[in-house]
Order: sequence, then structure tokens, then C-alpha cells
Amino acid sequence: MLEVVKHCQDNLTRANIMAQAANLRDLEVPILLPGIRICTSPTGINSIRCAQLGCFKGQSWVLFDDVLAYDEQC
Repeated sequence: MLEVVKHCQDNLTRANIMAQAANLRDLEVPILLPGIRICTSPTGINSIRCAQLGCFKGQSWVLFDDVLAYDEQC
């Protein structure tokens, strides 16, 4: 949401907020795993288009394999 507001600048109308939210490109946020990025478009609102497999080993997650992209739109 912070990135959307930054892109809105001084125009915080609903229309501009929706337009900015629909045009996020290659955004990496710290809450997601490294390599997982957010990307939206006016025709594709599914913002996360990749994943990484992991296995819980007692007290923590162990990631394996590379980030899997299931949509080449971005």
C-alpha cells in the first residue's frame, strides 16, 4: 500500500489509487521471500506470480529449489 500511495503523489482520488495499484511492476517487499516479487496490471490483479517450495524441519522452514514463476506476464 505504501508504494501505491507513493506513486499517487498528491492525487489521492479513488481513481488514481486504483490506477496506481493496477500498475505495480517488479516490486520486492521485505515481508516476502527474496526473489518473490509483486506485479500487477490492469488486466491481471493476481499480484504474486511465483512461489518457492519449503519444508518445515522442527523449528524452522528449509527452502529448496529455485523460485518458481507460474506467469511470465511481468
